[in-house]
Amino acid sequence: MRLEILEKMSALLTAAFGLVAALAWNGAIRAIFEKLFGTDDQIWAMLVYAVVVTIIAVLVTVWVARVASKAKGDNSQ
Repeated sequence: MRLEILEKMSALLTAAFGLVAALAWNGAIRAIFEKLFGTDDQIWAMLVYAVVVTIIAVLVTVWVARVASKAKGDNSQ
């Protein structure tokens, strides 16, 4: 049961960080379009935020996958 909970938490965390990264990119892309076609938003701040959130999401996803793999007994990573 503990392993099943860890697997579900791993999937949930991965999905949550994916959503945060997607929302960050959505804001950045929206700002780019506004810059090109209309109002001037804080485009650089939004781009930096999107990149940072994506990097964090990737790192956390890799870390969670390794923890889940170790919990399963797979030491190939």
